[in-house]
Amino acid sequence: MKAVQGKHQRGSSWYSSIFKVPEYMEGEPVNVNEFQELARQALPKMYYDYYSGGAEDEYTLKQNVEAFQGITIRPRILVDVSRIDLSTTVLGYKISAPILIAPSAKHKWAHPEGEVATARAAAACDTIMILSYRSTCTIEEVASSCNAVRFFQCYVYKRRDISANLVQRAERCGYKAIVLTVDSPRLGRREKDIKNKMVNPQLKNFEGLVSTQVSTDDGSNIEAFDANTAFDASLSWKDIGWLRSITNLPVLLKGVLTHEDAIKAVEVGVDGIVVSNHGARQLDYAPPTISVLEEVVGAVKGKVPVLFDGGIRRGTDVFKALALGAQAVLIGRPAVFGLAAKGEYGVKRVIEMLRDELELTMALSGCPTLNHISRKHVRTKHESPRSML
Repeated sequence: MKAVQGKHQRGSSWYSSIFKVPEYMEGEPVNVNEFQELARQALPKMYYDYYSGGAEDEYTLKQNVEAFQGITIRPRILVDVSRIDLSTTVLGYKISAPILIAPSAKHKWAHPEGEVATARAAAACDTIMILSYRSTCTIEEVASSCNAVRFFQCYVYKRRDISANLVQRAERCGYKAIVLTVDSPRLGRREKDIKNKMVNPQLKNFEGLVSTQVSTDDGSNIEAFDANTAFDASLSWKDIGWLRSITNLPVLLKGVLTHEDAIKAVEVGVDGIVVSNHGARQLDYAPPTISVLEEVVGAVKGKVPVLFDGGIRRGTDVFKALALGAQAVLIGRPAVFGLAAKGEYGVKRVIEMLRDELELTMALSGCPTLNHISRKHVRTKHESPRSML
């Protein structure tokens, strides 16, 4: 086996000596799933397991992807689709297609340029990246890497001064929204990380705020770091008001899965909702997100935008999520796999592949614009053909 050469060469001797891609996998991928195989071959097992793994039995991890197979598309014919427009807006910001980069951690484990490469790819594709609080590049480094619209993801921490510091730094650096993850009073049990004795990298956003060195003899020190630093099990709805009081940016809640919580989120004044089960990394046997999207959309009644996160691997998946009411979708693992396989170029290709597949799906379904995609364009496995009449 040899390291990738030529157009996508890493330019780093340590990277080339560790991250290998076999010759038979060096051809250009033709779909997003092939990027995952490239990433698996390229990354050390510990890092690949971290990116690809889920909680406990990984039932929800599998279902996030497989649940899309239970939804079929109902194409309409004899519609003028000579011109297809994929553009849309999120919180008033125009993007080329309804595909955003989800917050995911530790991109330097995938590629030496880390989140900076991901940010540049998102900017080149004219879409929005949501930067994770666990990024291996700082808020400031990503902000200065390119001119683009970006959001920042965070938690409300045990130490509120940490939350305030991160949020206000993001606002000063021009990030346009805060995405608050609310499904993590504790860290889910990620058994692959425990078996691999996963060690936290240096989290640059926390330098000067808290020690990032956590020692533990019981498997992954990531769990120890989060238990000691980030997650506040007392977090409740009243804390949303506190977060809104320290920033002028809109706040979206990420991790909503039920009708009841969607209603409550609107009541406390959030600016948007992300339907997400944390990539199936928190509560195993939580529902696959596509199965509850319509429930959340129905509860919100159009008062705030609903974004969708979880299991997107095809343009047809994007189409199905939009038909069930999402304004746009987030992609996490596919972007990281693209980054691991081919750097910034790989992330761009992942976005472009999904965008191109979505465009084709719209054309073949009789939808010249996103506004033409309706609930009548899909049938779930619980619906009979007669129910669509």
